[in-house]
Amino acid sequence: MAILVSEDSSKVAKNKKRLERLLNVKIIIKGEEISVEGIAENEYIAEKVISAINFGFPVSVALLIKEEDFLFEILDIKKYTHRKDFKTIRARIIGKGGKTLKTLNNLTDCYFEIKNNEVGIIGSPELIKNAQDAIIFLIQGSKQANVYSYLEKHHVKPVLDLGLKEKKDKRKIKE
Repeated sequence: MAILVSEDSSKVAKNKKRLERLLNVKIIIKGEEISVEGIAENEYIAEKVISAINFGFPVSVALLIKEEDFLFEILDIKKYTHRKDFKTIRARIIGKGGKTLKTLNNLTDCYFEIKNNEVGIIGSPELIKNAQDAIIFLIQGSKQANVYSYLEKHHVKPVLDLGLKEKKDKRKIKE
């Protein structure tokens, strides 16, 4: 049984039945504590999905962790800078009207959320490294244009499917 502590479990509570069905686990919510019961692998994935939801990601994006085998990573801004003006650093990452985050999203094919002094990233294992690098460069003071240029030069080519990855049948089988 996995136990998570959440400041606000309302998003998980609203989507509890859907999450239980899609993640193949039983979710028990007691105040700020969320318990997950099921097979170990399903518990682990459910824990990651619920953590992403609690971080601020929409449920549909958090579910990509299971459906698309995406990763969920959190970068702590404090770890990559000695500056104390975190408000300015967060503003640089977000950009005017959210433009920087939208551009990063388009260039990396990853999803971003900012909560307090942390940046959450959801993306495929091949692409998440570039997304992390881009955020770290912005935290350390690189110009947005230089970060975009870096991402364009280091864009990961799509991986050819050699038939080795297990395909998930998205059609519902009626019994």
